[in-house]
Amino acid sequence: MSTPVRAEDVRRHRWWGWGADGVEFRWETKPAFAAIAKEKVGLDLWNAPRPRTPDLADVDAPASRMPADLLASLAEAVGADNVSTDDELRIVHSFGRSLPDLYRVRNGIMPRLTDVVVHPGGEDEVAAVLDIVLAHDLVLIPYGGGSCISGSVTPDPAETRPIVSLNLGRMRRVLDVDEYSGLARVEAGAYGPDLEEQLNLRGWTMGHFPDSFSYSTLGGWAATRSSGMQSDRYGDIEDIVRGMRVVHPRGVVVSKPIPGRDSGPSVHEMILGSEGRLGVITECTVQIHRRPEVREVVAYLYPDWASGVEAMHDIARSEVSPTFTRLSDGPETRFSLAMVSQPTSVKSKVSARGQDALFAFLRARGWDTTEGMCLSYVCFEGSKEHVARERAEVKRIVSGRGGISLGTGPGAIYDQKKFDTPYLRDFLLNYKVFGDVCETGVSWANLKTMHARVHERFEQVRRAQGGPGFMFCHMSHSYHGGACLYFTFAVPYTREDTALTEYQFVKDAVQQEFIDSGGGLSHHHGVGTEHRPWIVDDITPAGAFIVDSLFRASDPGRNLNPGKIVAEADVESPAGVSSPVDDGAVPAVQRDRSTDPAP
Repeated sequence: MSTPVRAEDVRRHRWWGWGADGVEFRWETKPAFAAIAKEKVGLDLWNAPRPRTPDLADVDAPASRMPADLLASLAEAVGADNVSTDDELRIVHSFGRSLPDLYRVRNGIMPRLTDVVVHPGGEDEVAAVLDIVLAHDLVLIPYGGGSCISGSVTPDPAETRPIVSLNLGRMRRVLDVDEYSGLARVEAGAYGPDLEEQLNLRGWTMGHFPDSFSYSTLGGWAATRSSGMQSDRYGDIEDIVRGMRVVHPRGVVVSKPIPGRDSGPSVHEMILGSEGRLGVITECTVQIHRRPEVREVVAYLYPDWASGVEAMHDIARSEVSPTFTRLSDGPETRFSLAMVSQPTSVKSKVSARGQDALFAFLRARGWDTTEGMCLSYVCFEGSKEHVARERAEVKRIVSGRGGISLGTGPGAIYDQKKFDTPYLRDFLLNYKVFGDVCETGVSWANLKTMHARVHERFEQVRRAQGGPGFMFCHMSHSYHGGACLYFTFAVPYTREDTALTEYQFVKDAVQQEFIDSGGGLSHHHGVGTEHRPWIVDDITPAGAFIVDSLFRASDPGRNLNPGKIVAEADVESPAGVSSPVDDGAVPAVQRDRSTDPAP
């Protein structure tokens, strides 16, 4: 990876769904899955006709609006092979992986596509593309892996200007490793697997593993404030990214990778989570760690949700420092068990018989092994001695809350399959079932209340709609003051003309309950357009005014991913305060690159 790759070799999703062609969720090998699908959402897999894979030939893609002279200018800036108006590529880059995006693309609902996909090979080429965008009043949407589920890369259907999708996938190198400081300089287009492969070869890891790991990039993580499943140990992306280089209309912004910045309001923090509205992140300096000698994921069972939450709180308050802690509620535990494959080997058959015997024993002790008991995973890393000490302490805590240890067997399976879940959403859509997720951060004191209220709100909505549905939840990303609650729900639909309306009614109710019960609009899925309706409630009208003012002053021409996070229509200026920028009167800013600092 010493040189940029070709545009055609950049990893990308299939046009209609998640991940790679040929990779599918297979229910036939999971004996308990069909029963739970029938019970919870009315899906009779045994008798349902085999779904048809979406065919691009059925799609009438709107033609590119990019003028030929501008295509030539872009080709001159980055090379002709790195500029494309191919319909399939434009479709891929015009939709993230939110449920509304997936539904629309699968059904050929394409009111607006990006007009050209550009793959720069370095920061200078990014700057050159931005110059063209500003000079001709185009729209630029930075694109990482397209795995966002909040509408962060989806063009505004009302946008009349030509739209450039800037895919940084060719920029994927680890440029430098400062082993003494534990820092690495990495190009922003590096996908998770490429990044870890390069670091692992030198004995290091960044430790950031979101569910989207295989199809998301470092720059995308920073631009949306991502959180990985190992955040308990390695931190969220805002903890990991210590410095950045960002191409902005006024030049290159550089945040230094040093501790203790006291330079007034943090420009570094402003760019994190800005979703491309403050410029294009081209490089990040990140914290890295030596790969651990030992890694073990241990599974535990608790008799109920309350016992499990108390144990998670005890672990967070202890001297133990696990890599991650995760607790599934009763419904998610049942669903997880339904995802277990049919045992075929002698070892797996023996294990299955042992599980049956264990569950019978627990039922005799009064446990509800259907939808009451709760499965938990805790990951330990370090030296053999360190892992042994921490496992012993966690076992003591678990036992004190009425739980039991299942050992490392189930944990090893979880660790191997943790990136496969997104394929399930495509599978469910094949059978007209929406399967989606939403999450929020919540304090320890409010966690059990939030969990109960969200479930109650979901059930109220499903009763009002008169249809079946299924919701479950897990707790993850533990902090000193709280944790993340991550909800998954599935609801079927029957009518194409009302499908998205029905889905949105459910999703909106859950999101509103997050706000009503004191949580945030999202813990790590970004804002985009999907969560934008709650931004004012989340950060207050005054806070939204500050953010909107920042975006409009920085990008008066609205050339950089406009409409994401907050829009002018969402914000009312406080009494006596005039709008800082008149969008109709101020021309687009021209970049001054004469003072750009060298990489």
